[in-house]
Amino acid sequence: MAYASKINTAAKLLVSMSTACMLMLSMNASHAIQVYKSVGAHGEVKYSQHSPQNGKNIELIEFRSDGRQNNAGNLAGKTDANQSNAPSAEEQRVAALETRIKEQEAQANAQRCQSLRSNLTNLNVGGRIYEMDASGKREYLDGREIELKRERVQQAIDQYCGNPTT
Repeated sequence: MAYASKINTAAKLLVSMSTACMLMLSMNASHAIQVYKSVGAHGEVKYSQHSPQNGKNIELIEFRSDGRQNNAGNLAGKTDANQSNAPSAEEQRVAALETRIKEQEAQANAQRCQSLRSNLTNLNVGGRIYEMDASGKREYLDGREIELKRERVQQAIDQYCGNPTT
């Protein structure tokens, strides 16, 4: 008999929780929805859009369109003054990934900078400088084209290397 009562209570709890979830999913994005949380006669927790007639410990909960509760404490993610400010495992993982991405970007910029400085050195050495065209033939640059390339490479060095090289 007690087992059947527990199953009945669990079923009611499951129905009330699924009702609350359906209410949250069906709410309009433009306004909050009010849900009443109460404890029934047999100790089960109930959720309803209407105020219960015979429930104990009735609590009104407002949910925003994104599912969060509509009070300042819950919006900030802190509901208890004693709650720890330690980052969650997910926040730590995200911070580690961001750090790794920044390191990779710094390494890529260093390689780009080294390549640009090498190109500038080659342009400053003098002599005949050429580029390969689409068909694989050499196209030699004249003095004006070399000077334009020097200026572009210097601008790129200033951008990626942080310190101008002349």
